[in-house]
Amino acid sequence: MASDKDFVDFVADQLEGAGCITYRKMFGEYGIYCNGTIVALVCDNRVFVKPTEAGRQYIGEVLEAPAYPGAKNSFLIEDKFEDREWFSELISITEKELLKAPKSKKRKL
Repeated sequence: MASDKDFVDFVADQLEGAGCITYRKMFGEYGIYCNGTIVALVCDNRVFVKPTEAGRQYIGEVLEAPAYPGAKNSFLIEDKFEDREWFSELISITEKELLKAPKSKKRKL
């Protein structure tokens, strides 16, 4: 089941305090971007935030699950995305830590 655009609009609206929030359709679901960095996925009308250590500390007791079959685990945010301030802070923390992470270099063939 694909996510409803209305649900994705609601999730993006909840994040207005985190920075420049955009989203784009990806394989029938949606990627959420903060200041140009992908920070979360919306799949089957559920919110999955990319895992980071700072995000784990902020959340406390983390529920992890794959966003789709075969995916790595992400932080599954069940109802807390309705708390605009809390959710915006989590996304801001996540984006900052992802920017610090070293990028893997692609091998040239």
